[in-house]
Amino acid sequence: FKTQVNFMLMNSFNTSKDTLSFLSKYPALVEDPKIELMQNKVPKIDKKTMLPAEWSINPHLEWCPPGHGDLYTALYGSGKLDALLADGIKYMFVSNSDNLGATLDTDLLAYFASANMPFMMECCTRTEADKKGGHLALRVADQQLILRESAQCAKADEPMFQDISRHKFFNTNNLWVRLDLLKQLMDSKGGFVPLPTILNGKTVDPQQDTSTPVLQLETAMGAAIECFAGAGAVNVPRSRFAPVKKCSDLLLLRSDAYEVNAASVLVLSAKCGGVAPIVDLDDKKYKM
Repeated sequence: FKTQVNFMLMNSFNTSKDTLSFLSKYPALVEDPKIELMQNKVPKIDKKTMLPAEWSINPHLEWCPPGHGDLYTALYGSGKLDALLADGIKYMFVSNSDNLGATLDTDLLAYFASANMPFMMECCTRTEADKKGGHLALRVADQQLILRESAQCAKADEPMFQDISRHKFFNTNNLWVRLDLLKQLMDSKGGFVPLPTILNGKTVDPQQDTSTPVLQLETAMGAAIECFAGAGAVNVPRSRFAPVKKCSDLLLLRSDAYEVNAASVLVLSAKCGGVAPIVDLDDKKYKM
């Protein structure tokens, strides 16, 4: 297509050093001044006192990145959004780095551009393995597409939340965004996207279940779908979603349920009939 594609990784204070160290084997990438977008950081909140958490053993653990919804604020506040627009970049494709099925699909780009949408979310059909994750919904009041995350769901509503016959689609976090319209939205809102805040319960030291219980204040980048009038979603094949967040995910992807195709993309084997096997390991024993 004779077009220069910009590649950017959003890092936090926890991941920047390791990421750049790994990329040192690829000089063309690591020497690109545009390669890294640095997230902001916020204090973890002590659940008991509702004050910033303290952990003298390792003060570094008192802080956390505010979720991937910080993407928009980081782009805007760093000046990188303006720089991309100045370079003539109009469309942005975003995905989780651990999603091995996420590729820059030009057919999807063409569809997004021709549909003239400000924002588009790639969704997959939910299965039993996905029922605890966030799902796409339509807000009755104004018929606006929204994203509901499990952390936003009341305990009493969990059975309905996990009903895959009622809520049929989940967010892959593969997102397409019109940068000029993102800039327009953020200018009108004082430099941020008004995303719902998620209270994520953790421990101050994620490796110690007995350490101080805390709340991490986070936002989800997919939740921006409710901030754009005319935003849309597209149902994509399961091959677009192959995340590695837990040991069970890694075990599944290393099994013969997945294979690498001719385009060097990890895909679900045809013998699975489009449905990935379920692997369930004890998260307390198997940590990544």
